[in-house]
Amino acid sequence: MTKIAVLGSTGSIGTQTLDIVSKNEDLQVVGLAAGRNIDLLEKQIRAFRPRLAAVGDPALAKELEIRVKDTSCKVAGGMEGLIQVAVMEEAEILVTAIVGMIGIRPTIEAICTGKDIALANKETLVTAGHIIMPLAEEKGVKIYPVDSEHSAIYQCLHGEKNRSIQKLLITASGGPFRGKKREDLEHVRVEDALKHPNWAMGHKITIDSATLVNKGLEVMEAKWLFGVDLDQIQVVVQPQSVIHSMVEFVDGSVMAQLGSPDMRLPIQYALYRGERRFLDDERLDFSKLGSITFETPDTETFKGLPLAMEASRIGGSMPTVFNAANEKAVALFLDRKISFLDIYRIIEEAMERHQVIPDPGIKEILDMEQDIYRWIEGRW
Repeated sequence: MTKIAVLGSTGSIGTQTLDIVSKNEDLQVVGLAAGRNIDLLEKQIRAFRPRLAAVGDPALAKELEIRVKDTSCKVAGGMEGLIQVAVMEEAEILVTAIVGMIGIRPTIEAICTGKDIALANKETLVTAGHIIMPLAEEKGVKIYPVDSEHSAIYQCLHGEKNRSIQKLLITASGGPFRGKKREDLEHVRVEDALKHPNWAMGHKITIDSATLVNKGLEVMEAKWLFGVDLDQIQVVVQPQSVIHSMVEFVDGSVMAQLGSPDMRLPIQYALYRGERRFLDDERLDFSKLGSITFETPDTETFKGLPLAMEASRIGGSMPTVFNAANEKAVALFLDRKISFLDIYRIIEEAMERHQVIPDPGIKEILDMEQDIYRWIEGRW
């Protein structure tokens, strides 16, 4: 029996994680955490009977505690509650499916207590990879990627040595505006940006896919996960979303991981620590697929990718600035307070005004996030 705790259990990755648990008797949920959706969290508590649940909003935690007082589940609130779930003694794997930099502290605390991490929180490595990866090595903790692209690379590297890597090829669908030019994006609506052609994801990640920021974050994350230089990472548009990523080795051989666009496969692969298990999922039918095509990403129109690469090359605190500015900009766009192209403008201005801190600690990273938020609120 593998016992797991899930941060972000009510989101897209979290609910799919619990779907996998429900179909495998050797997986058990001992802890759940969510931000504000206590209606769904209550249902999850009754279905999976965890020992502990946490809610990011302390007031809602008190309400949930009253709702589930007929169960044996204890309820905690705020950041301390998230950390309590992350460090539960009986949990062997922590699934970090929570969105945003709020996931950094619980992830670090879990690593410090020896938990393996099924990582779906990009921000953790994007902003604090220089802290997380050495700490995981020191504590003997494994980090299993859950993003489909990073899971694909991880699967391709199974049985290989990292020093044999020539290049990582991260694939992108191109998002809902693939083929459009900058003038086409001037009057994009929220509803248009949320129509991803292949994947069902949360709103924030779907917008990030439309701007190609998501692909930039994945490049930044891959650098830390696989210990490669930025020059060894290439983004390739693969519109059918059949090839999830590839690895080119020093001898010229290229390995690719293919599959249907369903996040349950990489989630299950992480939960079972790289062991293959049956998954009741739609299979690829190559006779119907017809063709698999590739394109070069349009970095002139979709500036999320080059801005992310620039932030990563500068290093230090700049990735935090890039990430925080994007988070706030996406929230404003979803609230219909700014235009689609304003997302890029906000990121660019935030990076231009920032004085880089070479080796930021966790407090500096989190303080910087709040500083960026305040600046954007005052400026936009």
